[in-house]
Amino acid sequence: MSQKEENQASEQRVRIRQDIIDAIAETMDLYGATHSSGQLYGIMFFENRPMTLDEMKIRMNMSKSNMSYAVRSLVESQMVKKLEEKQERKELYAAEVDFFLAFQNFFTLKLQREINVMTEAINKALPELTEMILDEHITDQERNLALQDLYKLRHGHTYYEWLQQFVDALKRGEYFKDPFST
Repeated sequence: MSQKEENQASEQRVRIRQDIIDAIAETMDLYGATHSSGQLYGIMFFENRPMTLDEMKIRMNMSKSNMSYAVRSLVESQMVKKLEEKQERKELYAAEVDFFLAFQNFFTLKLQREINVMTEAINKALPELTEMILDEHITDQERNLALQDLYKLRHGHTYYEWLQQFVDALKRGEYFKDPFST
């Protein structure tokens, strides 16, 4: 292969990688992650080695504080791992490159947070609504509205019980098996 052909191939590979990095950033943005966090994950996905915060900062052309926030959110969602070893006393980070595991980690975290917030709110509201409904001094109109709310929230509670079962099964990896694993 000539030098010109090799350069063209390299440019094509870099363009393809950038297209995928942009797509990752766009899709992660759909699910509440910042666009820059998505870009950072995409960059780290294609690295064949762990990266330091300084390397990420240079690569992303971001401030250290913004970079730290992006890395922290990726670590919390388990899309990126903070490694035990260090490079010249600097922390090392590596992206989770198994899309199945990345999906599992990201969505179980997000869905569990939704379940916790909504279940707590519903569990607090149900006894209050029940008390209102049983109050002999409440008007029929208010009682009927409280009954409607109670019905909706019981339905919501059933949904969040189902969602918890889904998340638990997702955590166990029951919904997919990596077709490339042996």
